Parts: sequence; structure tokens; C-alpha cells
Amino acid sequence: MIPQFQIHPRLIFLHLALILLGSIGGFIAQALGLPLPFILGSLIGVAIFAQGAELLAKTPETALIPPDFKFNDNFRAIFIAVIGVAIGTKITMDVIMALPKAAYSFAALTLFVPLTFWTNYLIFRRVGKYDRPTALFSGSPGGLYEAIMFGEKTGADMRQLMVAQFLRVILVVTMLPIGMSIYIGHPVGSSAGLSFAAADTGYEHLPVAMLVVFLGLFLGFRLHLPAAQLVGPLLLGGIVTLSGMAVLDMPPWTLSAAQVVIGTSLGTRFVGLSPAMLIKGIWLAFLSVGSMLLIGTAMAVLLQPLTGEHVDALLISFAPGGVTEMALVALSLNASPAFVTLHHLYRILLTVVVIGQVAKRFGDAD
Repeated sequence: MIPQFQIHPRLIFLHLALILLGSIGGFIAQALGLPLPFILGSLIGVAIFAQGAELLAKTPETALIPPDFKFNDNFRAIFIAVIGVAIGTKITMDVIMALPKAAYSFAALTLFVPLTFWTNYLIFRRVGKYDRPTALFSGSPGGLYEAIMFGEKTGADMRQLMVAQFLRVILVVTMLPIGMSIYIGHPVGSSAGLSFAAADTGYEHLPVAMLVVFLGLFLGFRLHLPAAQLVGPLLLGGIVTLSGMAVLDMPPWTLSAAQVVIGTSLGTRFVGLSPAMLIKGIWLAFLSVGSMLLIGTAMAVLLQPLTGEHVDALLISFAPGGVTEMALVALSLNASPAFVTLHHLYRILLTVVVIGQVAKRFGDAD
């Protein structure tokens, strides 16, 4: 379904204020030398503000951010599309020629999804003491919206389930860049002096690039592509770049702005969460994400001699975060974002299939 870009007037100011707050957090994170500062700084800043505003409010009506606030997905989609075009410009013939070697990593992903699904189920069921349907769908290593949909149908505790799924993405986005920075020995991302675009990129190519952004977004939803807001612009950007029809370089600030919006939207996921639920959710998510990253690291090390890819690129390909966020990590490390994105699309599709089978078996058992 093609999104309708409508925001109620009273929410426009709140969105702009949160983005401004996220921007301040991004610049502070950059000054502190944090990895991926504009996405992590905005995420952390908005999350802290959301929790603090709720604690200070005497009633839900007086809260600075309404308890039912949800960042506008259609607005966020535009900035995800900007990232998609940036990734598409990285698709080269070398990437295409290397795809046959990725058969090994795709095969490993086929094992990774059910293995991590089962491991996560044990964590949420045995350690977290969640009921069976909540533990099952909280443990999904992807397919966030499908997990929530099937969880609701099978009687899962929706608050616990949504906290588990959103924290999975947020913790991967937070832990992976920090861990990679420690491994490499310096921060990854723009705080390390890396940029997603050439420093001298001007505005001459921006009109065509933005045309590709919106056209790719339209086609992605029209063709019902998975992760349409990312994949549509990515594919169109790749076609335009490979064919030589146009140059799609964008000024560095456009990609920094996209990261701020994405980080801000993730930070708003903390709105409406009680401290007790949040603490328990973070603890369980830390165990879950940690186990998945350990399994992914082991597979990356084993696959490296078979695929010829660097261990860091393979690890990012297995990390169970959002497609957009993991592509940003890949861009910051100069790893192939197209290679990483293909793996995450496969992981999500495979996870959706597994979730469907789990839901079917759960229904049969009832």
C-alpha cells in the first residue's frame, strides 16, 4: 500500500521538536566520539527525554509526549529511502559477480534463523518466565510486525512482546557499532572521520537523487517489495548508477539528517513504558541479542575462508537488527551495504516463513 503522507497539525510541532532534540543528541555524540553518532545520539537523547518526561508528568494528559504517541512511519519512510538510494549507488559489478560466493552465507542464515529463534524462546520462557505465546514471538530474530500480528492472534502479552521486539532492534543498533569500534580500535561512522558521501559533494546532483528517492519509494510500495521504503529506492538507485544514466551523489548532511530521523523514531519507542517493564525488557533483550551476536560471530568466522568476505561484513549480515540500520553500519565500515542488505532481506523473509509455521503449529496444538 502506497503511504499517504498526512500528519495531524498538532503533531507536526512535536515531531519537529523531537527531531531537533535528536539532532542535538547527534552532535553531542559526535563530539564524544561515539560510533554512528547521529543515529545513536538521537536515539539515546530522545529515549532519555521520553522516559524523563513521563516520570515528571503528574497525569498522562500533562505529559510532554502522549503515552500513545507513535512517530509517523510515512515521514520516516522518506529518510529511509534516502539511505536506500545511497546504498544503491554502492551496487557495482564487483558486488554482482561476488553473489555466487554468498551461497555459503545464505545457507548459514537458513540455519541461523531457527537456531536463534529456539535460543531466544528458551531465554524468554525459562529466564523471563513469559507465557508460551509471548516467549515464542518475542524470540523472533526478525519480522517485527509479523511477530506482533501472530502474537496478538495467539493471545501473547502485547506489551511484553512489543518491548522485546523493539528492544531487539535498538540494542543491536547500539551494541554492534560499539562492539565493532572496540574490535577495530577506533569509532565507526562519521565520528571516526568516515562519511557516507564524498566530503566535496555539492548540490548539483541532489535534484536527480531526490527524484530517484521518491520514485523508488513509490515503486517499492506499488510493487509490494519487502522493506519497500528501503528496497525500492535501493534497486532504482542501483539501476541508475550501473546504467550510467545519472550520478546520484548527495551532500553528507542529507545522510546525517536521515540518521537523525531514524534514530529519533527509534527513541520514541520508549514512550509509555514503565521503568519496571523497561528494566526487565532490557535485561532479557541483552541476553537475547548477546546470544544471537555470539552465534552470528561464530558463523562469520567459519564462513570467512569460504566466502572471502571480511568477518565484520559477515557479522553485520547476521546481526538481527533492522535492514536500514544494519546497512548504515555497513556503510560506515566501508563494507558492501548491498551484500549486507541482501542477507537481511533473506533473513527477514525466512523469519516470516518460520513465524508462520510456528503460529500454525501453535494453533494446531491449541
